[in-house]
Amino acid sequence: MNRYTFAILVHNRFGVLNRVTSMFRRRRFNIASLTVSETETSAFSRITAVFDGDDASKEQLMRQLHKLPDVCVVRELDQVDTVSSELLLIKLSNREREQRNDILDAAGAFGATIMEYNRDDIILQLVGSTKQIDNFIDLMRDYEILESCRTGVISLSRDMSSMRDDAIA
Repeated sequence: MNRYTFAILVHNRFGVLNRVTSMFRRRRFNIASLTVSETETSAFSRITAVFDGDDASKEQLMRQLHKLPDVCVVRELDQVDTVSSELLLIKLSNREREQRNDILDAAGAFGATIMEYNRDDIILQLVGSTKQIDNFIDLMRDYEILESCRTGVISLSRDMSSMRDDAIA
């Protein structure tokens, strides 16, 4: 199995996300990460999907996505030619005084920002690569994690073209 990232530019309309994710389901792809938001214009939304599969099925999925009426552009993004990031919020117990400094030291080493700090818990924010966030979570497992939430991957191509330009052309 290989891991793929697709950026999908769609018309910003009701039900489009359901139709796109249904295409993944029908092709039996498990979506590892999914992010959706309006783009620089409210006419379009951008879907970034990370999933595992084989090359032949990935090509078939790409062809099928192009056939959906609200899909404007589908791009496969690779790790070399893209800038990718993810956001993590993690809430840790702050009741053990002897662990506070260790948590803060680890947060500093990873570049995490303190969003909330009180006697009972601490909420940290980390922006980084998927691997960096995975490593940070693994390190924080030594402490009491109360909750965590991550956004999923967002990616932009390094080249000069934009997906919207491709949609208009």
